[in-house]
Amino acid sequence: MTTTDAPPARRSRRTWLREHSELGVSVLLLLLGTLVLTDALTMDVEITQRGPVGPRTVPVAVGTGLLAVALLLAVDVLRGGRGEAEGGEDIDLSEPADWRTVLLLAGVFLATAVLIEPVGFPVAGALLFWGSAYALGSRHPDRDPLISAGLSVTTYAVFNNLLGVPLPGGPLTGVL
Repeated sequence: MTTTDAPPARRSRRTWLREHSELGVSVLLLLLGTLVLTDALTMDVEITQRGPVGPRTVPVAVGTGLLAVALLLAVDVLRGGRGEAEGGEDIDLSEPADWRTVLLLAGVFLATAVLIEPVGFPVAGALLFWGSAYALGSRHPDRDPLISAGLSVTTYAVFNNLLGVPLPGGPLTGVL
């Protein structure tokens, strides 16, 4: 059943939701602001604080800002405001979403999250970089894996050795 075959009430509801789709961003900001504020206000902080600014100040300010932006955006959208596309955007909004790319990227991210501990960052990162490039359209089977491995090993070495941020090395622990 297409939108033109739908009953008038359902069609008008779909039309209203499509015209006010930016309310989804407002809801997301509202949820995020609530999460940040809840986390900040339930933070376990020692009573001995020096000065007026403590560890809760920035999270409370960010959470409050997120709630304010969510409210202002919702009011603007309900009053008929719409975000305008950038002049340089070449996206055709009448085309459907590319779910194949979205699902490929989600699968690559999930595989990286599952594999990072057992095989280490260099291997999981190479999979992430190569899989993302493939999902986004790169089709160079001779070049992409080499660039991905180089990026992953370089990122691991910089974070682990230069910045002191330990990443799981997997089989390459101690080698790099």
